[in-house]
Amino acid sequence: MSDPVILTELWRGPFLECTHSGHAVICDEAGQIVDAWGEPNALFMPRSSAKMIQALPLVESGAADAFGLSREQLALACASHLGASMHTDRVRDWLTALDLGDADLRCGPQMPQDRAAFNELIRSDSKPCQIHNNCSGKHAGFLTLSKHLRGGPEYVDFDHPVQLASLAAFEDVTGETSPGSGIDGCSAPNPACTMHGMARAMAEFAAARDGADARQSAMVRLWQAMVAHPDLVAGDRHGATALMRATNQPVAIKNGAEGYYSAIIPGLKLGIALKVMDGAIRGSNCTIAALLIRLGVLDADHPTARRFVNAPILNRRGLETGVMKPVDSLL
Repeated sequence: MSDPVILTELWRGPFLECTHSGHAVICDEAGQIVDAWGEPNALFMPRSSAKMIQALPLVESGAADAFGLSREQLALACASHLGASMHTDRVRDWLTALDLGDADLRCGPQMPQDRAAFNELIRSDSKPCQIHNNCSGKHAGFLTLSKHLRGGPEYVDFDHPVQLASLAAFEDVTGETSPGSGIDGCSAPNPACTMHGMARAMAEFAAARDGADARQSAMVRLWQAMVAHPDLVAGDRHGATALMRATNQPVAIKNGAEGYYSAIIPGLKLGIALKVMDGAIRGSNCTIAALLIRLGVLDADHPTARRFVNAPILNRRGLETGVMKPVDSLL
């Protein structure tokens, strides 16, 4: 296996000060590698970058239609949101429609990353609830599927019907038998796959045709929901939301913890999987933006592209001290 390669560099004046290394794979609709950096067979858990895969059983089982889920709710099922009111209000209403509440979630409480929501909790001397958890939309989707399957309340257990369906979908679209799963930050199982497998899965989403079969129709509905509601998938300050708004054609982009990113590009029928080894969001943001520029779906001169690629580093006086940029081979 190959070692990770440098993907992003930080320069201070004329000196290279820091690098972010990792792996990246671009796949086509046939599952073939178009481009790769590092080791395509490197094995990782894609963390929240796999949420659209985990949401597949929610749609293809008929649960989404049985419970009348909206496009906004499907976007939240794929989301790592910031806990803003636009996120938490919708998740709370979703749970209420299921005759459920915060106590039925198994994701755990989390302070919101949204500044207004954070400040409101501090001012009111209140504690966060599970609905504030960035994965609460995914868990509302799990609960919906659990009701549809008449599963028990512990829907994050490995042997629960929800997780068995999620793992089956994951292995099917990655084209791999997962060697195992870890427990994600939200307590749900997170199976591992290769970088190639994840890029293959994203390309399958990109090439899916609505009406072809239940799986492909579910894929189309999910990526279209993400593209229609990028603010629900992450939030106003987040790179994934900003990049989805900036691309010149529909692209579903999903961040995951520890430097993971995935992207679905339906217009090109391509999928991307990216892992930055040190987990730094600045490195993964720069690298995914560079890959989108490379593929022609993001204009290099767009303000959002300039925010991440060849972005000036400013000190506390606003003086430019350096630059963050992708390595030449990415562009």
